Amino acid sequence: MKAHVDKETCIGCELCPNICPEVFRMEDDGLAVAIDVEVPSDNEDTAKEAEEACPVDAIEVS
Repeated sequence: MKAHVDKETCIGCELCPNICPEVFRMEDDGLAVAIDVEVPSDNEDTAKEAEEACPVDAIEVS
């Protein structure tokens, strides 16, 4: 499972790193980014929760 944040859509609300800091973090530009490796199996549920919580649907976890 991988996570991706569309930086063109992200509004920098910080929900995703607050929900799943193991997968998402904020960058210096104020926008979120996902880790570049497979989502750890222990974090799959919270990564999906962050995807569902994103107010602008900028996250894809698949």
